Amino acid sequence: MSSSKNTEEKEPTVPADLKKVLAVDPMVELVWNSLTTLARWDYVIWVNQAKQEETRAHRIKRTFEMMKAGKKRPCCFTIVPADLYKAMEKSPKAKAQWKTLSGVEKREFVSWINTANDKERANQACELLEAGKSL
Repeated sequence: MSSSKNTEEKEPTVPADLKKVLAVDPMVELVWNSLTTLARWDYVIWVNQAKQEETRAHRIKRTFEMMKAGKKRPCCFTIVPADLYKAMEKSPKAKAQWKTLSGVEKREFVSWINTANDKERANQACELLEAGKSL
């Protein structure tokens, strides 16, 4: 695992539908590009966590509106999925390893879990953490 002191942070993969909306307004794109890497991860995770297309479309619209207003972070969403939180409660070693990860590394795990639509993915994440592996 890389140290939380790692200064080079991996950028999130911005979904095409979000990227298209951000490019509509140069000021919105400028605000997006001025965000920290962690803030961009938060927006991408928030959009990708939507289970229904209607919710996803609403979150993309809200992202545009928040960027237009200069907001730096989406509000009212949980970074750590409940399944991962529960799995880490059963694995003190995984929980301890989680605490050593950088913000970006944590968000990579969360994105990996969210893309699976499988509750077992949280347990797999704990196994990786216990083994000291990263994504």
